[in-house]
Parts: sequence; structure tokens; C-alpha cells
Amino acid sequence: MEADWNEIARINPPGPSPNSPSSPVTTFAFDTDQELLWTGNEYGRVTSFYGLELQRYTSWRAHISSSPRGAPGNAPVKQFLLYDKGVISLSTRSVHCSARRGLAQWHIVLPDMVDLRCMSFTGKLSSTSEIVVAGCQQQMYRIDVEKGTVTETMKPAAMVPYTMMRRANNYICAASHDGSIHLLDPNTLAVVQKWQAYAGTVNDMDARGDHLLTCGWAHQQYGGLGLERLVRVFDLKRLRPAAPISFQQGAAYVRMHPKLSSTCIVLSEHGAINSIDVLNQDVPVMRFANTFEAQLTGLQIMPSGKGFAMSDTHCQIVLWGSQSKVQYTEYSRPTEFPDPVMQSKHLDWAADLPSNLIGMPYYREALLSGWPNSLVHEVGAPPVRLDQAILTALRKSDYGMVGPNPRKTKRYEVEDTRASQRVQDALAAPRFLSEKPRGDNGDGEPERRLSEDIGKVLSNLSMNGSSKADMLAYYRPVEIKYSKFGVDDFDFRYFNKTKYSGLETHIVNSYANPLLQLFRFTSTVRNLALRHTAKDCRYESCLLCELGFLIDMLEKAEGQNCQATNLLKALSKQPGAATLAILEDHTINTPLTIMLQNLNRFLLERLEDCVRKVTFSTSELQAALGTRGSAFSRCTHCGYEDAKEQSWYSHDLMYPPKPTKHSPRPVRYAFTRLLQDSVHRYDQQRGYCNRCQGYKAITSRRVVHAMPAVLMINAAIHTPEARQLWATPGFLPQEVGIINANSQFYCYEGPDLQHHLQRRNHPITVYELVGFVADVAAGEAQKPHLVSIVDAGISSPDPSRTGDWHLVNDFLVRPIAQEEALVFDPRWKLPSVLAYQTKHRSHEIDNLWKGSIDKSILYRSLAQPAFDPSYEFKTLSDADPLPGVQTHCAIDAEFVRLLREEIDMGADGSRTITRPARSGLARVSVLRGNEPNAGVPFVDDYIAVEEPVDDYLTQYSGLHAGDLTAGVSQYTLVPLKEVYKKLWVLLNLGCTFIGHGLTSDFRTINIHVPEEQVIDTQDLFSLGYRSQRKLSLRFLAWLLLHEDIQQNAIAGHDSIEDARTAYKLWRKYLEYVGEDMLEDVIDDIWRKGRPLGFQVPASMEKDGRRLPMGPETPRSSAPGTPSRTPATMARTTPGRLESGNPLPLK
Repeated sequence: MEADWNEIARINPPGPSPNSPSSPVTTFAFDTDQELLWTGNEYGRVTSFYGLELQRYTSWRAHISSSPRGAPGNAPVKQFLLYDKGVISLSTRSVHCSARRGLAQWHIVLPDMVDLRCMSFTGKLSSTSEIVVAGCQQQMYRIDVEKGTVTETMKPAAMVPYTMMRRANNYICAASHDGSIHLLDPNTLAVVQKWQAYAGTVNDMDARGDHLLTCGWAHQQYGGLGLERLVRVFDLKRLRPAAPISFQQGAAYVRMHPKLSSTCIVLSEHGAINSIDVLNQDVPVMRFANTFEAQLTGLQIMPSGKGFAMSDTHCQIVLWGSQSKVQYTEYSRPTEFPDPVMQSKHLDWAADLPSNLIGMPYYREALLSGWPNSLVHEVGAPPVRLDQAILTALRKSDYGMVGPNPRKTKRYEVEDTRASQRVQDALAAPRFLSEKPRGDNGDGEPERRLSEDIGKVLSNLSMNGSSKADMLAYYRPVEIKYSKFGVDDFDFRYFNKTKYSGLETHIVNSYANPLLQLFRFTSTVRNLALRHTAKDCRYESCLLCELGFLIDMLEKAEGQNCQATNLLKALSKQPGAATLAILEDHTINTPLTIMLQNLNRFLLERLEDCVRKVTFSTSELQAALGTRGSAFSRCTHCGYEDAKEQSWYSHDLMYPPKPTKHSPRPVRYAFTRLLQDSVHRYDQQRGYCNRCQGYKAITSRRVVHAMPAVLMINAAIHTPEARQLWATPGFLPQEVGIINANSQFYCYEGPDLQHHLQRRNHPITVYELVGFVADVAAGEAQKPHLVSIVDAGISSPDPSRTGDWHLVNDFLVRPIAQEEALVFDPRWKLPSVLAYQTKHRSHEIDNLWKGSIDKSILYRSLAQPAFDPSYEFKTLSDADPLPGVQTHCAIDAEFVRLLREEIDMGADGSRTITRPARSGLARVSVLRGNEPNAGVPFVDDYIAVEEPVDDYLTQYSGLHAGDLTAGVSQYTLVPLKEVYKKLWVLLNLGCTFIGHGLTSDFRTINIHVPEEQVIDTQDLFSLGYRSQRKLSLRFLAWLLLHEDIQQNAIAGHDSIEDARTAYKLWRKYLEYVGEDMLEDVIDDIWRKGRPLGFQVPASMEKDGRRLPMGPETPRSSAPGTPSRTPATMARTTPGRLESGNPLPLK
């Protein structure tokens, strides 16, 4: 390893498919004949790269991975062997050989191949006609390389799980899983000598000439296994151990130099590199590779010995060597490339050049441009896009995927895919926030241009105008577009300029958004949910609590977009939900309006169970939502009648039967007539009679005893006659009067209602229309869609506000006229669920629940096991002051990735994110922000996650596999709702939260905290007009607090440490503001951070901890500029540089 060796190239090998991210490299090797580098991944794909630029050469799938899409592969390539005719690759269940251009030579798969790990040539070093394959299984195989056949299957008496093999001298050196080394005879594969090398496993091994070098895991001083700080050497000529090589950083990988027989290169996981002579260890050559917080996973030396390659956990391959001298092999054969494409001759055709000089070829047939129009036809229509609901229902079979036919068209009909492309949506997606020009203060534009505003196109539309097609754009489905910055870069304010918040759509079961908005604007339901949420409800999947959380979030957001993530997740956990048609993952070809009506019925019934678990009494819920009465069933055969008390939380409308052909003039039915027949229902059907002991004709009827405060009605439109009935102008009344007396039930509207209100002969209850969910199909090529239309004035505490109708289309919210709201058209707009509320309950907004919040959950927090002696935790007690408006809390959260993002690859190669990655809350730490005990946590909870975790994000979260699994984790786990309830209680008690980057944290937690209750250190030390860059917590702590946090790159971040650091930064900010020096501090941050890229200076890692290689941490109270530039990567030994004193602030 010479002095000018350095990093010369770095690449990310391709993933399992063209639109997937890079996957980890499981093995790699340099070609012995050509300038090629071979890599393999966990999906069985073999890829080669050419030259120093690592240009992609060939790629093929040598081994089949049967893992589902999005999951890690289960066919990792374990090892490569190269010979003159091709490349042999080994996976756990197969052996494959291909030519270097990718043509398969042979492929071997046997039933007893279950866990293959290693292979080696058996002949002399120049012989490549036979290999031996072994692994952690009983069988070993001899394979003829030329024929591609298994010549012998061996079953040793005692199974030895071999994991690595190297051919050297007269032996095959094999390492076993238990840490022992075996020397095998190449001809008989008998064990010549063996010894126990390590207490753990052998991490790496190499053999060349007379030396065998190994690295492995051994017992450490304080218990546990760790990489041994020695490279063990074995003399193959004398068959005895030689002097080991000391390597204090922990030897992870070792390779013998191909040209210098006694020289080796040793590598640690964190980038320390030593080039050592085995026979003379006094003068090692030491270097350090920048790993960018990754761990190295492999090492290979070029056959020429003029460079080497490393792989790391960031799915990258790093090439090291001398830029001017490096080459893979000394005498390489030329690599074959595809024939070059012939370039067309360039014609210098200028504007003033006569056309006759260009010339035209002679054509024997008519040109296409000369064909008559009658012969021109459109071909190549775009394919039909399969619905996601259909794809989820497909199951594998021997001949492909099989699933139910959705039957959206008749057998002889073909979907016109061009028509769907020609549909122009007037609400084009806005520009991303990152693309908008900044104002003078560094923020986004204060006002949008009219060309970007929805109102320019649709502000003057009318119901009877000529632009009806444009008006329907408001009702079409709205989609979230994702940039490289994620969903936070989407301009939601483009779609909503009101104070009422919308709900996002990229969540499973988000079709329920309109129904949830309807509940939110029904003040009785709103009050009921919030009063229940304020109680100490310990039911983990309580839908009423989740509804209260959601309503409170929508009210606090005041127009900012929200998500119903937690509620919809709790919905999927409800008993019996999977068997009903209410979950998108379990529903096939069910209309959305039917799903919503089923959901309305299911939700209201489940709310009763949720209330009963807390109060053991459902009287309040029944008074709010339940129609109480008696249900009578009578057998027409024997006259036996049965009665039982019952509560109905929703009512399906009953429509008149279809008139006969010769019936007299049809009768006009009013809405109240349908409502009366539906509530005071009379049915006849076949049922089981206990007296007759058989199925007989049963008549059923209802007698209503008490009406609720809210009537939830399912429109249940299933026939053309019912659809046409809703097209009657003024069919849906805004007020309905109900008289329920002496077992009689009557409904009135319009003049009849006013007449009974004036006479007052009977007590009459007046209901007012709160809103409804509409099923719309705004366009022939548009799929059905659900929106909610609500009278927001009813839910306002101001009694003077009435008739304030709004359209809520997911996150699109806009005011509309009453005439537009209450008109229906069977061609594109029909109601699905309606909500009426008693008129005296209008404008009744109960906020007394804020003063009666049960705070006992804050006192139930438990300390976690103290694995770190510095861990400190103190639960809130009665001696502590009750959290309130003057209370400050430092908070930080850690997350895991539950689902990878979904990417759609267009025909033009464009990549569009269709669904972002989904994260889950994993840990929350809340620290006291007031004296006494400031900085001491009182909440430190790990959340039990029942869903599969795609990535624990260990380098950020500090979590590992099993840490969030109940029964396996070493931590005390709590349900998500309990953690969320603690934060919700602190929020509503008026506490102020201190943290760094809290906007994204609160979004993932799915809670909205008003700006006046948030102190974000990312904003406190914002660079303002200087730059839009957000400064990291680690950089601010290093520069302002002189602390190096997040040091352990392996263990990840600690939420308590991050929250405490944010608290200290806030105190520092108050100090700067009090001394009127904040702007000077930010100027120095800008001046000092810009040369460093606003990162802590380059570092090295030792035992998992980062050690500074750049300037020392400043020691004064203000940022300073180092007087000497940081060391470059060319330093051979890590050292600490001197730095000048920071510049004092003026």
C-alpha cells in the first residue's frame, strides 16, 4: 500500500428491480482475466462493473429469490469462483455458472441443498476443472465445472458446518461455524488437521503460499463476544501457529497480497487499514478510509495488487488505489462490448439551402403521408390500469395470478383508455414548495400568483352556467404528489384556504375521511367523543378515543392538513372488521358507498362497546345517537309474538316499491315519508319460530320509545327509481320535525312542519341537516369518489352563523352555495350517509372537558432497564407541580420504517412516488423543562409494534430487531395509544414542547401542536435570509454547547440525549436574546458552518465511537473560526489538530 493510495471510485450497485433502491452487497470479487469487478446481492443477482469508472457491464439473476415484494431477498450470493470460461456463483440453494457476457452455462439445484455457504477448486492452483461445495448442512458435493454435473455427494459421519473455504499450498483451508479451522485433503476431502481458533465464529480468512490468516470473534474483557484485536497466522508448511499480527481497532477482514507473498492488508469495520508484513511486523503502513458512518462488510484485493475494494452497509462499493497506477490485472484480456451503433450521416441543411441539393430517395410505394384518411386508424392504445383492489386479491397459481373478475364492463365492451387520458382535470397539481421562489426574507411567496390559484378557473362558476364540467373538478379525487423532500413539500394550502382542516389520502382505508368529517361537524358527536377522551380509558383500540383525538387535532389545526392514521389503524384491529366490507385490504369490487354505509353502521355500534368499557353505562351514547324502542316479531302461522328492547344507531332508508305497469298516476313521495317508514319499520320475511319449531313467515315491526339527538341515515340507493327520486328539486329538507307519542311516529317537513309548530298540539322535535356524504362520479372516465358536504355554521359557537356550507373533498376544502350543496343528480352526485341533529343542540360546543382531563396516565410512566449507568428517570409524583401553561417539556421521538415507498415507473423512464414510506412511532422521551429536576425524563416509553418492521433505522433510532416485539424486547413496552394519550394530555394542559425538528416528529406521531406551544431549536437558530438549510442538532450542540452528541454510530441516537440537548440549546438561545447577541451568533454560525458544510468535522470511529479529526470543539461561549484547515484523508495516522481561539462576538 503506497503513500498515494486513496479513494478513486464509489458506486451503488443496482437493486432487485429497475425502480428499487440499492440492496446490500453480499459478496464481490475481482476478475482474474479481465478488468471486471463482480458483485452479488441478496436477491441472487450477479452484476459486473468495468474499469476504474465502474461502468456497468453485465447483470443477470443467477439465483431465484422467493421473498415477497419489498421484503429482503432470501437467495444471497455467497461466493464467486472465476475461471477462463466464466463465473461460478454460489447461493444457499443453488450453484450457477455463466459466461462473462451473461449466457448461462449450467445451473444446479438439488432438494438437499438447503444452506450452502462456500466452495473451492479441488485441483492444483492452475486446475479449474472441479470444485467442492459445502455449507451448514450434512452433504458436500463435487461438481464437474466443464459438464456442470454433480460427480459425488458426500455425507461425513460427523456434520461440520463449513462457512468459508480457501485453496492454498496442498490443502483446502475450511472454517466452520463453531470457530474451528480444518485443513482438508483436496483429493479425498479428509481432515488432515483441525484446531479451535475462536470462541465465536470466523469472520474472515485468507490463505496464500505458506500462510493462513484468520479474523474472528473472541471473548472480551467485560463479557460478550467482539472482534479479536489480533490476526491469527498459521504456517501451512510446518503446520503450526506463527506469531499473530496485532490490530488494536479490531480485525474484521484480511487479505494476502497476490504479489508479495508475506504481505497482508487488514481492515476494521470502521475504516482502519493496515498493510503489514507477516514476517516483519515492526513497520506497518496505516491508513484510514472515510466510511460516512457506515460499517464495512467486505474486502478484496485486485489480482495485480495495485488496489483493493471494500463494501459497506450503505450498499456501496468503494475502490482504493493510486489513480495513475491502478489496474485490476497485469495482463488482462480485452473485454467484449456490444457493437457500436452506426451513426447517421449529418446533413448540413440550412434555412437558405435549396431543397433540390438535399435530394430525395426513390420510393416504389406510396408514402404513409400520402395515404387517404379512410385508411388511417389509431393503434397502440395504452393498457388498462388494474385497480389496486384487484391486485391485492390475486393469488399465485401454477400458470400465473388468479383473482375474481371485477366485471366493471360487459363482455363485449372494451374500456376506452384514451378517453381517461383525455380527461383534463381543472385542478392541476401545484408546484412543490421547494420550487416556489423565495421572498426577501427567505420564506416562500407570501401570495400565490393567479395563474397558480384554483379560483382563477373556477371562482365564477354557477350551477346553471355553461361550465359545469369545470365545476365538477372540485369533486374529483385529489392526489398528493411527492417530491424528493416527501409529503412535506406538497402545497396543501393550494387546495384549502379555509379554517377547516382536511384529511390526507395516502393512508389505507382513507375512503372513510368524509364520514369522519361529518362526525367532526356534528357538535353532539364532537362533544361526546371529547368528553370520553378526557376520561381514563385504558381500552387500547377504543374508536371513541381515537375519534376524540382526531376531532381535537382537526380543530387545533385550523386549516392545516391532518391524517386519520391512528383511528384507521385502530379500525383495522376491531373484532369482526375483516369479515365485513369495510377494510380496503379485505374488500373486492365493493362500491365505496356500500363500504361507507357499512362502516357507518359498524362504527356506531362499536362506540357502544367502547363506552361500556369505561363507564359501564351507555345511556349518554344512546341519548346522543341511539333510537331506543322495542322490536316485535310475530309468526303469521301460530300468532306467537316476541318482543325485545333494542337501540338502533343508524337507519337505512326504505323506498316505495316499483309501480306496476298499469298503475294510476304515481304518487310523489317526500323525504319525511321515507324516513317515517324507515324508522317505524314494518317488514315481512321468513324466520325461525320457536313455537312452530320451523321456518315460517315472520312479520316484524318497531315501536320507538325515544329519539336521539343525532339521526344517522344511510341513503341505501340501489334502484334506478330511488336514484330518480333524489333528482326531485328540493327533495332533501334542511329541517325535519318528528312527533313520537303513544307508540305513534310521524315525520313532517316544509309547510306541514310549520303548521304543527304553530298549533303545538303534540311535542315535536325539530332536526336540522348537518351535512351528508355524497357519492360522486365527476366524469365518464372517473372512478366513484366520496366527499362530504357540511353546514359548518351549525358546529360554530356563534348562533348567528347558519347556512355556511362547505365541500370537504379529502384535503380540498372550499365554501359552496346552499343551492349547489342540496342539489342532486343521478348521473354524478347522490347521497350516501346523512346526519340530522336536533335544532336546540346546534352551536352547542362543550369545552368543559379541558378542565376535567384525567391526568393519572402521566403518573403511570415506568423507568426502562438501566443498561447505561448514567440513565436517570423520575416519574411524576404528587409532590411535583401539575403540568400547565407555564410548564416546558423537552421531547424527542424515534421511529422505525414499517413500509417502503412505492414508486411507479413511467413509459418515459420517469419515477413517480405513488405512496410514501410509512413510519411507526418506536420511542418517546419527555423531559422536565422547569426546575427542580430540569432535564430529568418523566416519560420514556418504547411502543409495542405489531406490524412487520421493514427497517429499524438503527443508525438513527438506536433500535434493533426484537426491541419492539412483546415477549422478546429487553425494554418495557406500552401500547401506542397510551403514549399518544400522555402527549395529548400534556398538550391540552397547555404545556410547551421543546425539541429539534418537531414538525416532522409531530406529523409522524399524528398529533397537531399549535405554534404557540412549540419551541423548535431548528427554527430558533435558523439561518434566515442567508440560507434555507436546516441545521442539525449535532452540529448546533458541537458549535454552541461544545458537546459531541450522537457519538455511537452503531448504537444510534438516544432520544433522552437529543431532548436534553434541545433543552440546553433553548436555554442558550434565551441567554443570547437576553444579551442582545443572537444575530451575531447566527452570523458566526453561518461563517463557520459554511466551510464545514454545516457538519461536525470529519471523524474516525473507534469501537463504535466517533473521534474528531478536524478542529477541536470551540471553548468559548460563541462560535469561532479555526485558524487551521481540517486534515485531509491523506493522513496515514489519525491525529488531533490544533485550533485557534474562537473569534469573540462584538
